[in-house]
Amino acid sequence: MWERVLVKKVKATLMDATGMEQTVTRLAHEIIERHPDLASLALVGIQRRGEFLARRIVEAIRRHTASEVKFGTVDVTFHRDDFRTRLPAPRVGPTKIAFGVDDLHIVLVDDVLFTGRTVRAAMNSLMDFGRPASIELAVLVDRGYRELPIQADYVGYSRPTSVNEQIHVHVVDVDGTDEVLLMEYGE
Repeated sequence: MWERVLVKKVKATLMDATGMEQTVTRLAHEIIERHPDLASLALVGIQRRGEFLARRIVEAIRRHTASEVKFGTVDVTFHRDDFRTRLPAPRVGPTKIAFGVDDLHIVLVDDVLFTGRTVRAAMNSLMDFGRPASIELAVLVDRGYRELPIQADYVGYSRPTSVNEQIHVHVVDVDGTDEVLLMEYGE
């Protein structure tokens, strides 16, 4: 019998490199406005592309304020609730938090917010390192459809998607280009 094959195609380019740079700068300014005491702030990028976006935000904050902001990365693989069912060969990245998180204001950074499960896993992983004063969330794109009661504090771009659409964020560090694509899956 014939199997149904789903094909993905680019439906739209939501952001190009310039748009991503402008969005990252705006997110950095929003974070600065809410956190005048940058010494008590840390940004933690969720592996994989959240790491690179968090680095860019930290750099934008440094350029604007001449202040250094603590930076770390967190891998959520073993904290995911679907670890055993959806990830038969998980790709584990490094968790690098070289500072105490106790009493810090942490901003988790991710590329796309969808169900909220990755963010929940990141918070669980972060709590293994201590008790932050607060945890906020910054995302480049919010695509809607939460399964958990999680929302971003800082949103670069909001784009609700249908069930046959996905958002793909490409960063030059991983993919060779900076862009955000709306992908559509069909036959």
